[in-house]
Amino acid sequence: MSLARTWSVGLVGLSGGVVEVEVDLSAGLPGMAIVGLADTAVRESRDRVRAAVLNSGLDWPNRKITIGLSPATLPKHGSGYDLALAVGVLAASEQLPSGVAEKFLFLGELGLDGRVRAIRGVLPAVRAAVKRGHQQVVVADDNGSEAQLVGEADVWVGATLSEVVAFLRGDQPGQRPAPVDEPPPPEVPDLIDVVGQAAGRLALEIAAAGGHHLLLTGPPGAGKTMLAERLPGILPPLTDDEALEVTAVHSLGGNLPRGAPLIRRAPFESPHHTATMPALVGGGSPMARPGAISRAHRGVLFLDEAPEFTRGLLDSLRQPLEKGSVSLHRAAGVSTYPCRCQLILAANPCPCAPATGDADCGCTSIVRRRYADRLSGPLLDRVDLQVGLPAVSRRALLDDQAPREGSAEVGARVVQARAAAATRLSAWGRRLNSDVPGAVLREGLRLPRTALASAELALDRGLLSVRGFDRVLRVAWTLADLAGMSSPSAAEVDAAVGLRLRRTR
Repeated sequence: MSLARTWSVGLVGLSGGVVEVEVDLSAGLPGMAIVGLADTAVRESRDRVRAAVLNSGLDWPNRKITIGLSPATLPKHGSGYDLALAVGVLAASEQLPSGVAEKFLFLGELGLDGRVRAIRGVLPAVRAAVKRGHQQVVVADDNGSEAQLVGEADVWVGATLSEVVAFLRGDQPGQRPAPVDEPPPPEVPDLIDVVGQAAGRLALEIAAAGGHHLLLTGPPGAGKTMLAERLPGILPPLTDDEALEVTAVHSLGGNLPRGAPLIRRAPFESPHHTATMPALVGGGSPMARPGAISRAHRGVLFLDEAPEFTRGLLDSLRQPLEKGSVSLHRAAGVSTYPCRCQLILAANPCPCAPATGDADCGCTSIVRRRYADRLSGPLLDRVDLQVGLPAVSRRALLDDQAPREGSAEVGARVVQARAAAATRLSAWGRRLNSDVPGAVLREGLRLPRTALASAELALDRGLLSVRGFDRVLRVAWTLADLAGMSSPSAAEVDAAVGLRLRRTR
């Protein structure tokens, strides 16, 4: 037999396509040619595969080898095709039983000594394979626990090419991934550590209950960063589907720990203000990789010292925040990643930001205004809660011994509020108040005009845009859910307007 076939997966973003690997041996000058829109890493596999086969004690066919990767229009990137190419060559040269290679899908990079090395993106690749009817998957030993997170997949692992060949020949039983006990979720800072800042704590609870974006302004040491870091601790654990989505993004980014447990807690990303556009939104070549906004999917993206980020970088977040996904266009294709996260911004009132307060500030009014205007109006229009924090007083820091609520107590109220919202919004296929379309707010969830008086006044005065008006209504519904009410009253709408317009300049 001089023609063999096996399977692998090509990823474009989180979307994957099954790649048919065809290997043909023919008479001619010995060599190996790979066709089918393969990048440099795939073409370089010729040398890796040949060395791995020979160093595994197997025979390399001294013939002309042509390998076709189909569909030819799908870009092929990376070294994850090595194992499929090696198995295809061995099957075509009749070193494997006829037809056995076609039954499996292979994912793995080969070392020159024949080791099967782990690759990025195994979880989304296996999900794509199962979706297209390929349940039998062979991966590197270090990728086994990650691959078996896809429950429908029948996963086999191999540490070396020799082990994989022995399994395919039937010389030894195949190896399954070692069972991995899901560890407890990582510790996160507790809200009980935050001293004072009742307004900030309330804003954080509202943001968690409704999935709202939040801006915190105040002097250094007011607790802006402390509050933001404690938001994941009051968010509910991710559902199974959400955990798979988040874990798939982190798998593609290559930052999953060995053992690859599902990420059950909402992720927290806090890039430095010197981050570039590819680092924040995503990018790279030839295919764009997820940025911090996608790694924060179903979690929190925290931009500390937000005005220090470039304005263009901040404004690049506007469309992804609105859509819940980011599409990165490259010549080789379009990569789309989910980014349905909560944005938390923290800002000082001015560039010098003296810890002693405005009395010692040396900034002119123009400088302060320019500093605040680095956060553009269109970006702030998408931020539901805009809260100014005062400096923490001596009494609150040293003398006040009143008990403070921890993350567990606040998190319990958040869970109850989210459950109430999910029940109410199930008719529209939504779960969070922040996701409710404006048309639903104004029609299906219409409030009486008497309750909307303050929001209508702010709209008439130009203090709220139409988008801002809708966001005020979403916050009002979240306040009602936290209070156990069936719908917001004028008090909740007034509070929502105040939470949006209370930002200090």
